[in-house]
Amino acid sequence: MGRAFEYRKATKFARWNKMAKEFSKAGRQITIAVKQGGPDPDTNVLLRRAIQNAKSVQMPKDRVDAAIKKASDKDTSNYDSVVYEGMAPHGVAVVVETATDNPTRTVANVRSYFRKKGGSLGTSGMHDFIFNRMGVFYIKAENIADVEEFELEYIDFGLERIEQNTIEEQDFVQAFVAFEAFGKMQEALEQNKIEVDKSELERLPTHTKEIADEEQLDEVLALIDLMEQDDDVTNVFHNLA
Repeated sequence: MGRAFEYRKATKFARWNKMAKEFSKAGRQITIAVKQGGPDPDTNVLLRRAIQNAKSVQMPKDRVDAAIKKASDKDTSNYDSVVYEGMAPHGVAVVVETATDNPTRTVANVRSYFRKKGGSLGTSGMHDFIFNRMGVFYIKAENIADVEEFELEYIDFGLERIEQNTIEEQDFVQAFVAFEAFGKMQEALEQNKIEVDKSELERLPTHTKEIADEEQLDEVLALIDLMEQDDDVTNVFHNLA
């Protein structure tokens, strides 16, 4: 059938594989949110965030509803959020967030990834001075009439700064808030009917590591990519410039 067909097939499978991983991640977020705050999104801010993020990756509503129902079942495996910290090669700090029903399996996998790619798994809290944990709201630029007015209005709800970026050919305003202010900011945006595309609790580096050598850079990126392929891993943060 020719190379063109094979290329289209490979591209399609890659897209499906990415979508499957995004759905899996969204489903685990929903499970953890329900376990922590119950199945009602009206009273569970974490569940509202999880549903919002599921919609941002085009997860069908029936699958979202099924994930909530499954998480509400007392027989459902209890996923826990576990964070691992370590060093990638060439002095790059790495924080790995996971959602797992088997921490023994997950820590063994994470340790093996570090080892295979020339890094090392460290101890909990070792990177507390390198990363600030913040809430980030991604809002399409078209949904904010005046960015300066928006910034002034939401300072009272914990807004620390905003950035304007283009992500996948879409212009976004990113609103950054302190970790503790995440719920207050989300409720304020909802009350004012500001549509949020997605929101995340991210770990932002206070300082970054420059690597000029392309071969060394590829070694660090190979570790990050390997981590992100694991089904238990939800986020990988690093201080690579």
